[in-house]
Amino acid sequence: MICLVKTTDPVRLTLLQALLDDTAIPHVVFDQHISALEAGIGAFPRRLMVPEGYAYAGRNILADAEQDYDD
Repeated sequence: MICLVKTTDPVRLTLLQALLDDTAIPHVVFDQHISALEAGIGAFPRRLMVPEGYAYAGRNILADAEQDYDD
């Protein structure tokens, strides 16, 4: 699995997932359940991961949408 983006913004994460869903790129969000431990303060970024074979296509999709940065 390759990390495309790290973000603490849940709204942006939903956008990124929708972009990948639209192009049928499989993805998984790592560290999503850490929010239960952090009390919702958003200190830990969630990682949007794709299989290695989809990393190039996933990066291109996010770059086209100008969403290929960590925050």
